[in-house]
Amino acid sequence: MEQAFRYRFYPNPEQEILLRKTMGCARLVYNRALAARTEAWYQRQERIDYLKTSSELTQWKQLEELQFLNEVSSVPLQQGLRHLQKAFANFWAGRAKYPNFKKKHHGGSAEFTKAAFRWKDGQVWLAKCVEALPIRWSRELPDGCEPSTITVKLDASGRWHVSLLVDNQTIKPLSKVDKSIGLDVGITSLIATSDGDKIANPKHFKRLRKKLRQVQKSLSGKQKGSNNRCVARRKVAKVHSRIADSRKDFLHKLTTQLVRENQTIVVEDLAVKNMLKLPILAQNISDASWGELIRQLSYKCQWYGRELVKIDRWFPSSKRCGNCGHIVDKLPLSVREWDCPKCGAHHDRDINASKNILAAGLAVSVCGANIRPDNHTAKRQLRKSSNGKKQKPKS
Repeated sequence: MEQAFRYRFYPNPEQEILLRKTMGCARLVYNRALAARTEAWYQRQERIDYLKTSSELTQWKQLEELQFLNEVSSVPLQQGLRHLQKAFANFWAGRAKYPNFKKKHHGGSAEFTKAAFRWKDGQVWLAKCVEALPIRWSRELPDGCEPSTITVKLDASGRWHVSLLVDNQTIKPLSKVDKSIGLDVGITSLIATSDGDKIANPKHFKRLRKKLRQVQKSLSGKQKGSNNRCVARRKVAKVHSRIADSRKDFLHKLTTQLVRENQTIVVEDLAVKNMLKLPILAQNISDASWGELIRQLSYKCQWYGRELVKIDRWFPSSKRCGNCGHIVDKLPLSVREWDCPKCGAHHDRDINASKNILAAGLAVSVCGANIRPDNHTAKRQLRKSSNGKKQKPKS
């Protein structure tokens, strides 16, 4: 299975100059190709593919004002065009928005395939680099694994990272355990389990919100284009990095524990992207990072031989009584505990939902049952026209 290992490294001045130049050239080629494809579509309704942009890159290298493109490895430039092709494929398929232009102050990245680096004695030599990258090996690569692709990245806070993609054959399925669990994600509690436990939401953004506000206020007072503004922008990026790193570290520890202790994990197939359109809950949902939680559970279950079951998002897990199956008509978010009007059972909203999710997930796993409520049909959604006005749904 393919697995990426990420490390910090600290380049010497010569390596930093070359890497920054490589990232700048890759960003230039990406933006010029994006501009060319956009112009071709709006003027001639023509879709330019990777082969056409690759031939244009050859012509750009022959221009006198772009001779510096020949001073760096050609592989990162070609990989940038491949990434642009993939971005357009996702856009035309409706899976992503239109590609954006890359900006210098966001950092940069450069991807090297096997033709552009050398791996020997546990060290990495990139193309046109005389010395090996000074990587801080926080953990060793698995025995017998050699990187197939190396990605060098400079983030907005000024940190250098290198990611080594390897085909890890040492990943083995964990021994089977006779335990299943249902998870109900939330904001106050990040997850509530069918075992009756609740994992508190660390709220990493809220913890550093005051510090972020201070550095952003300082940034807004700096003159655009000045060195002081660059320093202030980097301070803002460092706070964002602390928030992202702490959130990812917490989620990795949590998902690894869940995968190790349970054979079957059941979650709801939530439309997080649509839920972020709610102004009241958007910030809290983003800070909880439900999408990243489900993503980590997905690939870790695949690695270690566990089963991840996703039930329909319309399943009334919170409104259904886990004792008798009665479904209440309304249950506002402010109601955290409720009593069943039919059997009188007292329920904690989140714990009851996680138990219902587990029961529905086991039904799906065993017999492929339909877990949508009886007589349920998806609500018709308002469509938007090309001019942004709402239209009536089709009958």
